[in-house]
Amino acid sequence: MTKELLIKFLNDHCTDEELKQVVQWIKEDSLSSGSKEWGYGEWESIEYQENENLPDDETFQSLLDRVHHKINIANYNKPYKPAVLFTTWLTRAAAILLVPVLAFLIYTLSQVPANNSQYSDLTIDSLEIVAPTGSKTFIQFSDGSEVFLNHGSKLKYPQKFTGNTREVILTGEGYFKISHNPEKPFIVKTKNLDIKALGTTFNVHAYPDENIVATTLIEGKVMLERKTYSQRKQTIGAMVPGQHVSYKPGTGEVFSSKGDIEKYISWKDGKLIFKRDSLVQIADRLSRWYSVDIEITDEAAKEFTYTATFVDEPLFHILALLKDAAPIDYRQIPRKQLPDGTFSKQKIIIEKRN
Repeated sequence: MTKELLIKFLNDHCTDEELKQVVQWIKEDSLSSGSKEWGYGEWESIEYQENENLPDDETFQSLLDRVHHKINIANYNKPYKPAVLFTTWLTRAAAILLVPVLAFLIYTLSQVPANNSQYSDLTIDSLEIVAPTGSKTFIQFSDGSEVFLNHGSKLKYPQKFTGNTREVILTGEGYFKISHNPEKPFIVKTKNLDIKALGTTFNVHAYPDENIVATTLIEGKVMLERKTYSQRKQTIGAMVPGQHVSYKPGTGEVFSSKGDIEKYISWKDGKLIFKRDSLVQIADRLSRWYSVDIEITDEAAKEFTYTATFVDEPLFHILALLKDAAPIDYRQIPRKQLPDGTFSKQKIIIEKRN
């Protein structure tokens, strides 16, 4: 690993062969103390000499997201073959880059044991993919099944499905297309709900900071099983195409609707669809979509409802349109530099206009 190669990698100018060299170094050498010291030293030197071409600490995450996104685009629509495993762990290496004051690459090869019993079914060979902010991630499994991961989502899955089931663990949101295999059900595990399918297309929404797990069925059939406090599974029921089911773990309530499901799955096509949604619901989706904190200070404003569709729109364009449609104003709170050299998340205040 040389300084020149590191510069080319950070500027996305590596050839395929050079990229393999970087990945090999990340895989084999980056955990040693000598390699870490070399890496930080070279980063300082590069940052000093190539300041105009390299990002500062505040924008380094954006570069990481672009690298991660490019890796997944390169793998998109390719049939499954052993070589896919290379891009899988390469994506993983990109997904867990650390960004301290002196940002550098460290690839974590060891697996961290999980405390939750839902993780016990996966083996030490399991892989974990994270979809960074600002990009969606595509994964093809060993059986030909596929999933799109939404912003900020995480999926853990085995390199190869063995046993009587095909199991993955989802944190966040994923759009699944499952290869038909009646002898081996495909199970998407979330913290509070399991979704079992044989061969079907469905969406699962299960972000950990939301007290809700939602499933939308596009085609085929799925079974929903909730987990009790004793970790026993209790069947909620089967879904039919065009059905959207929301489950609230805190209360055990189940809500079901049927018909217009586009708003729940349009994210994979870069669309934000709102249909009679409250400003609170819109703020929650915008916060996750654009990685910002949005706070609504007026209780009455929270109940304003909107119907709109946005396709790849900048955040502040959307906010301006929301402002034009209802008596609200918004303002930005300047980002603050944190003790570790990174910056706080962008914050936006929405208030009622008098």
